[in-house]
Amino acid sequence: MDSDEDTKPQRDREELAKIVVNCGFKLHKELGPGLLESVYEAVLQKMLQNEGLSVQRQLPIPIKVFGLSFEEGFRADLIVEDSLLIELKSVSQLAPVHSKQVLTYLRLLNLPLGLLINYGSPTFKEGIKRILNGPQNLTNSPLEINRPSE
Repeated sequence: MDSDEDTKPQRDREELAKIVVNCGFKLHKELGPGLLESVYEAVLQKMLQNEGLSVQRQLPIPIKVFGLSFEEGFRADLIVEDSLLIELKSVSQLAPVHSKQVLTYLRLLNLPLGLLINYGSPTFKEGIKRILNGPQNLTNSPLEINRPSE
């Protein structure tokens, strides 16, 4: 690893979110709605990397539930700087389940903020949502992902 990279300051989560929103808006403006999610995902990843950000795409996330382990419980569309989850859609309209999906991913990853971006919406503003993961009580949950040690 390069020594410059080791000393590079970590960006604030809100600053990361602003960069993602800016790049996401430019992408929506350039390509418009209606392409496959994978196209927006690949282009947004490159745009964010061009901004100097570390971006992981389709990262497999292992989970444990009911004493069972799964190496790939789900795949995160994009994770920026190991601290911001981006879930992309390309549907005509977001459904409540999409926000719930992002919140579940945030809980499993123990991250406080995620962005849900729908490139199927006529305008970018209609297609973006901030999802916050506040303090959670996982006492009754069978999930054992990122659960604090008791």
